[in-house]
Amino acid sequence: MTRTSRTAAGLAAVSLAAATVVLAPAAAQAKPDTDCMRAGISTLKTAGLFSTVARDGLPIATAVSVGVAPRAGTDVAALPDPLPLSVVLADHRAGDDSLFIYPWC
Repeated sequence: MTRTSRTAAGLAAVSLAAATVVLAPAAAQAKPDTDCMRAGISTLKTAGLFSTVARDGLPIATAVSVGVAPRAGTDVAALPDPLPLSVVLADHRAGDDSLFIYPWC
């Protein structure tokens, strides 16, 4: 093996190792909690709020009034209020990494 081919092989090994380190956390992440998201959508629809929340967002006080609770460490003051529907749905999909605990999940 020539010096150039050894260098190329070494660089390829380093690149592969770096790619593995970068991709491993993404592969280890849990699947999105789509069951929780669907339950949240159903809850909003049952309450007659889905179209309003889709248009105007969900006030945090409204969410708390139906039993939603911030997880320990969530800085509610740093969140937009009202929460856009896209944020609400993404948070439902986050499972144990969500900002809030949802009683229907």
